[in-house]
Amino acid sequence: MTQPYQGYRALLVHAHPDDETINNGATMAMYAALGAEVTLVTCTRGEEGEVLVPELAHFAAHDTDQLGDHRVLELAAAMKALGITDHRFLGEDKVKFRDSGMMGTEPNNRPECFWQADLDSAANLLVEIIHEVKPHILITYDEIGGYGHPDHIQAHKVAMRAAELATEWQISKIYWNATPKSVLANGIAAMKEVGSSFFGAESVDDLPFAKADELVTAAVDANEYVDAKMAAMAAHATQIELDGPFFALSNQLGLQVWGHEYYSLVKGDAHEPFNSDGRETDLFAGIVL
Repeated sequence: MTQPYQGYRALLVHAHPDDETINNGATMAMYAALGAEVTLVTCTRGEEGEVLVPELAHFAAHDTDQLGDHRVLELAAAMKALGITDHRFLGEDKVKFRDSGMMGTEPNNRPECFWQADLDSAANLLVEIIHEVKPHILITYDEIGGYGHPDHIQAHKVAMRAAELATEWQISKIYWNATPKSVLANGIAAMKEVGSSFFGAESVDDLPFAKADELVTAAVDANEYVDAKMAAMAAHATQIELDGPFFALSNQLGLQVWGHEYYSLVKGDAHEPFNSDGRETDLFAGIVL
């Protein structure tokens, strides 16, 4: 099998286990399969997440508080499904950042939570990884973390600050996750046709992560890797319902809906090839090894 992306390196920075698969699973699987080195850094273990599996409900933070350890296992299974071998937590053995929960909640005020972490201290932990991995592209969230979760916002801040502080390696291109309003509008319409809803949204304007189409500059078509992404989503069983909106949308629009992932380029220049919407189709385009 040819490895057209051998030598190319990507770094993804996410807040909790499962965020990487939902946002970038197909992209990760595709580039890894084609020879690129893909590194995932997860900032917390998702201890405050809601447990959707009744028999595992006792793992929740308010009960035995074992959810974080379980989500580590889910992440490992998801990465195996995507073919990603380099995945690590920010700080590893040096520091353990706890899930911050939603804004204004009690977990958000704990000194050990990620939201309360000193920005430069956390960023310098990521700088170490940048200097080691030497990524050509960085993928993370936008300035509101997609939908306003404190850990997503902090992951954005840490990733962008680390890119500034990494004096030994300059990242060529930085992308933020983005989903065009037009794509989400199609999803909402499809769900309404079968009497269901997409996260309860009546219109695309109800979804904070919906991005104006003109701000979305890249679209990765990784349809061949949809099965890997869906397997990875299933691995995050405590967080993603098999009969929930993700999988329901898959059935309505065809699994290929999850093979298209979108980005906004915020550092570096866009390069051919472009699709019919004028969006980059290769995140590594323009990078010379």
